[in-house]
Amino acid sequence: MEENKDVQYCFQDRNSSCRKALLSTSIYITLYIFFSLISAVTVFLNVLVIISISHFKQLHTPTNLLILSLAVADLLVGLIVIPVTTVALMEPCWGFGEYFCVFHIYITFLCTSLSLGNLVLISIDRYVAVCDPLLYHSKITITRIMCCISITWCCCIIYRAAIIKNVVNVQVPSRCLTECFIVEGITWGNIIDLVVTMVVPCSVITTLYMKIYVVARSQARNVFSKEAASVSGLKTVRANKSERKAAKTLSIVVFNYFICWIPFLFVFFFSYLVDNVLSVIIGFLPLVNSLINPIIYAFFYPWFKVTAKHILTLNLRRS
Repeated sequence: MEENKDVQYCFQDRNSSCRKALLSTSIYITLYIFFSLISAVTVFLNVLVIISISHFKQLHTPTNLLILSLAVADLLVGLIVIPVTTVALMEPCWGFGEYFCVFHIYITFLCTSLSLGNLVLISIDRYVAVCDPLLYHSKITITRIMCCISITWCCCIIYRAAIIKNVVNVQVPSRCLTECFIVEGITWGNIIDLVVTMVVPCSVITTLYMKIYVVARSQARNVFSKEAASVSGLKTVRANKSERKAAKTLSIVVFNYFICWIPFLFVFFFSYLVDNVLSVIIGFLPLVNSLINPIIYAFFYPWFKVTAKHILTLNLRRS
């Protein structure tokens, strides 16, 4: 009897209510501070990327516009997804209602689709730049890239709204009255959604980057034979090396996405196959993805270091 008195439920008068996991005050506060810092740093770094590319006209290139679009998606993760997910993971009782639960799941999957859509565009951009460099500037223009980005955002917003309404079953399950999650069960709609939004884009990205790797390797072998070429030939070699370096940097971004998001989506669709502790650990991974992307830019892109310095020292008007 004494043990039953110590057990606390979200709703004491309902047997199917969730149990409250009581953490010590120090651990509770430490975890909230930790996740708050992740959210704040994610927002700060992605805002730096957005301001850098938006303000400095020298950075208005097709590739950087794609990076800008990806940074906006990561900014949404830092502003909305990370704080709400932190509350969902830390608190055993979901106290925000069913509508906010639906919004939370919608914005989470929307950011996933936006990130993956931008990565598909980035892989196409790098494929043309490395494999067909002579026609790159005629095929990939700023106007076309902006149109592709706008179409990607519109399609993701509309598609996710339709899916969350017609396919995803978000409701209060009988085993727990206050958790916010997708009701377990695999349907044809979920399988088709998984194929359309994950399998096909990931296959496209992987295929393109494999071709980029093969072409870049063959180009690197030809560099030594062109060292004694004319000045224009040397410029072409340097341009190809620059494009390959950009492709390598952005492939790290893609690899980071795969590591962080695919296990998280697996837990969403097959949560009954995963242990509770493991599902919580995997739930942390997407929070790290949006934080790592701008760090990758800082390490591999000199322009980001320079523009960040100008922004932080309030010298935006300096050339």
